[in-house]
Amino acid sequence: MSESCESAIRNNRPSYQLDSVTIRFAGDSGDGMQLAGDRFAQESARLGNVLATLPDFPAEIRAPAGTVAGVSAFQIRVGSREVFTPGDVFDVLIAMNPAALKANLGDLKQNGIIICNRDNFTPQNLELAGLKTNPLEDESLKTKYNLFDIPISSLTREALKGSNLQPSSMERCANFFAFGVVCWLFSRGVDETLHWIDKKFAKKPEIAAANKAALNAGVAYAEASEAFSSRYEIPSARLSPGLYRNITGHQGVVYGLLAASELSKRPLFFSGYPITPASEILQELSGLLNFGVKVLQAEDEIAACSAAIGAAFAGNLAVTATSGPGMSLKEEALGLAVMAELPLVVINVQRAGPSTGMPTKPEQADLLQALFGRHGECPLVVMAISRPGDAFEVTLEACRIALERMTPVVVLSDGYVGMGSEPWLIPEITKLRPIEPPFAPAGGPYHPYQRDPQTLARFWAVPGTKGQEHRIGGLEKRAVTGEVSYDPANHQEMVEMRAAKIARVAEHFSPTKVYGKESGELLVLSWGGTFGAVRGAVLAAQEIGYAVAHVHLRYIHPLPPDLGAIIKRYRKLLIPELNLGQLRFCLRAQYLVDAEGLSKVQGQPFKITEVLAKIKQMLEC
Repeated sequence: MSESCESAIRNNRPSYQLDSVTIRFAGDSGDGMQLAGDRFAQESARLGNVLATLPDFPAEIRAPAGTVAGVSAFQIRVGSREVFTPGDVFDVLIAMNPAALKANLGDLKQNGIIICNRDNFTPQNLELAGLKTNPLEDESLKTKYNLFDIPISSLTREALKGSNLQPSSMERCANFFAFGVVCWLFSRGVDETLHWIDKKFAKKPEIAAANKAALNAGVAYAEASEAFSSRYEIPSARLSPGLYRNITGHQGVVYGLLAASELSKRPLFFSGYPITPASEILQELSGLLNFGVKVLQAEDEIAACSAAIGAAFAGNLAVTATSGPGMSLKEEALGLAVMAELPLVVINVQRAGPSTGMPTKPEQADLLQALFGRHGECPLVVMAISRPGDAFEVTLEACRIALERMTPVVVLSDGYVGMGSEPWLIPEITKLRPIEPPFAPAGGPYHPYQRDPQTLARFWAVPGTKGQEHRIGGLEKRAVTGEVSYDPANHQEMVEMRAAKIARVAEHFSPTKVYGKESGELLVLSWGGTFGAVRGAVLAAQEIGYAVAHVHLRYIHPLPPDLGAIIKRYRKLLIPELNLGQLRFCLRAQYLVDAEGLSKVQGQPFKITEVLAKIKQMLEC
């Protein structure tokens, strides 16, 4: 018998087993809901659950406290079977103030659980949230939901009354009290979080002690309270054997870069300018300098990209990352990287635009920019990450292509993928295939644009190598020898050569996987962070008898060689995107197919139900 069941029996409370549960922690930006949600994810991953998370930050950097615009939330779905998304709706809402309740109540399931901080439902906060009455005191919530209004702030202060902390500092510990209540309710342990608190606040022992006391008080309150008549368990998932950790998409990118550096024996150089939400890649790498990483925080996006190009010329695995308008600024320098045929990896964490747009909200708005956003005939490789656990593999593959094919590679992520998390099977580095850049052979004369006849990649000469002195730059060069050339025929040859080099990358793609029947009525084609919602919708449609299949693209340019033949085997084609149809535009031009789109540009990912409704509509008309 599990420890949680024994505890429930001791308290004469039944313990119910669930396949999955979706929880949303919500409060003001300063209420620590991101931290509480992340710790719940870590504790769940430690127990062997599968999970998907959705951090949701205010679009306004300094939204007024207590307002709906200032609500910060963290949604997590924990399950014993495969989880594709953080959930369309949720079972449990933790609302630390009226604004959090108002902003999120619409997505709470009927008869779902609400845990509120009663102390924050003051007349002033109700007014800030635009509520005329207190929903905790009327019947509007109790008739539809299971409401637990707990004086979390007061109980936290009571638990810390022996502390020397100021009342405002005590209030900041309320998130751990709420976290403790939720952990008890869903049979999560807290030992790992207690150790984490000690490590996190090692230099502030009084703060550490207060947070631990608040956490333990939350667990004790839930265990002692008669209001909680039962608790719940989610069994561990049946996962492939191996060592797992919970990983965000940003962390997956960072570990992919480190692995590529190791596999290629090339030093990793990263230059970036702080920009939301790509900044975490810069921050994460800055804490890993012990791996020999060189990190430059540049003065602007142009400088960041240009510095990376210089590092690539010097023989480094060169990387830069950005979001939104930062990608626009890098595009001119990217043209130089294409002309010089240098290996460069650009991570673009897409966000809602145009211009500054909504900096914290995800969108797939930069696809056309990645494909065509440079002047002249300027092809490069474009890839996309599908989910946090996919970020390592895509980033590693992008580095492999950049280094072995001597080309820039753009990797498209988004805020949903980058800040979300899920369990990840840690690979064994010794089982990963080495990366082998086309270094210029020793001896004999070196010509900058002499190429590998199979890949068409030019040979890479690291500066300082005797006999391989050379110059490259942004002016067109003569084929092979590399002198500046304005010859029309030579320009045509070089333009076509660069395009052919990129096209040859596709020759080594694995066959495209089709999930469902190999031919039929409808093919749903997705790319990037829409993977989870689309796969979940297709599986749901298949379970009720619809003839639908799913293909997800990792490579956007060049496209998989077998994609056109696959598309032709289906009568209809649906392409869901978090934009107004950018991939659909490209595929219509490439394959002359009448693709139908499903577009969403609300700063939020697709819900499974939204895609499923479109599938039903297309198959029933």
